[in-house]
Amino acid sequence: MRDFLPADKARRERVLAVIRERYRSHGFDEIETPVVEEHGRLHAGIGGDNEKLSYSILRRGLEADAIRGAADDPAALSDLGLRYDLTVPLARFYATNRGQLPTVFRAIQIGPVWRAERPQKGRYRQFVQCDIDIIGDDSARAEAELIVASIDTVDALGLEGGIVRVNDRRALDWMLDSFGFTEDERPGVLITIDKLDKVGPDGVAAELRDRAVTPHAVDAFEAFLKRPQTREYNAYGERQIRKALPDGAPDEIVAHLVSLGEAVVAARPDAGDPPLVYDPFLVRGMGYYTGTIFELAHPSVSYSLGGGGRYDGMIGRFLGQQVPAVGFSIGFERIVDLVAAQEVDQAQAVVLVHDADVPVAELLAHKSALLRDGIARVRLERRAKNMKALLERAAADGYTGFAAVRSGDAVGSIEVKPLG
Repeated sequence: MRDFLPADKARRERVLAVIRERYRSHGFDEIETPVVEEHGRLHAGIGGDNEKLSYSILRRGLEADAIRGAADDPAALSDLGLRYDLTVPLARFYATNRGQLPTVFRAIQIGPVWRAERPQKGRYRQFVQCDIDIIGDDSARAEAELIVASIDTVDALGLEGGIVRVNDRRALDWMLDSFGFTEDERPGVLITIDKLDKVGPDGVAAELRDRAVTPHAVDAFEAFLKRPQTREYNAYGERQIRKALPDGAPDEIVAHLVSLGEAVVAARPDAGDPPLVYDPFLVRGMGYYTGTIFELAHPSVSYSLGGGGRYDGMIGRFLGQQVPAVGFSIGFERIVDLVAAQEVDQAQAVVLVHDADVPVAELLAHKSALLRDGIARVRLERRAKNMKALLERAAADGYTGFAAVRSGDAVGSIEVKPLG
């Protein structure tokens, strides 16, 4: 959990403003949910490994003996917890407020979440998530809207060239079945497949054998990974998808993935091929995904900048009837480090450096005149012995100019000079 100095905070807010503006332009509406949810809801078996990293809140009024007696039962010790993502709260929100929401609801959620991560570079215990979700639409249109809005948003932040890797959990399940893995083996096999980029086909096959899963299934999977392939380029579409899967892939799943690409192309008529790549081994770790899954990649970094997927089974747990839902989350903490401040903030900001004897009324008159003239920010600073340090600090805080103010200067007469 981190403190943010003024310049860092201002930069984060500028990036958030761009994200909000682009999301809203695509027809999404922002909501807000509490940072606290019921313990049972956060530990309902739908949050994957994140449930193990959640922060619980001790029940009020527990005596010491009661705490000792319940030490082995987290649910007895805690009735509330801090949210570890924004998807579980959204499902509860929709179930609670469905009568006041449109049939197809497009939601924006931006806010902090908490996970008890082991401290290390890039892993924070408190971080911001920026989610868009579509609830009530089971067609490929929903996934296409999310992808187009997300690509548009990162483009607006100066990160053009992003690619979305796409897969479908149903295709993964079918593929594992076709190789001969049992349903019970599937979760462990998926964990191993998720390491393919790091350990390669030989490493995946060795780990699967160490897991003691069905031997002939491992052999079939290893043979598929090492099959001869042509090096021809295929844009996202049916040929790319079928070439990446074993023979006999279900037509329904392939058609859904193809229609997703067609919709993205239609939304970006001047962009050429869709910014999509079919990846049959994309897993995504969340246990609640039921269909399409995706990750946002950018050529400037080796890690993903966001992702999401379809989670049609989650809202039904709270509502008692199934409701289709799909979401995409931008990795704000990763993106904000890539975005240069000047790319999203061109507003003029001025520091008024004044002598000690300038009356307060004059200072505020100068300040108000600049604000009326369209200057975005104006700050008063008393002249210091070390003017260089003062101006360097102002520049670091995002100010673009400064002006000297002396007693008796006429309002509107001061000269603003650039901070370079």
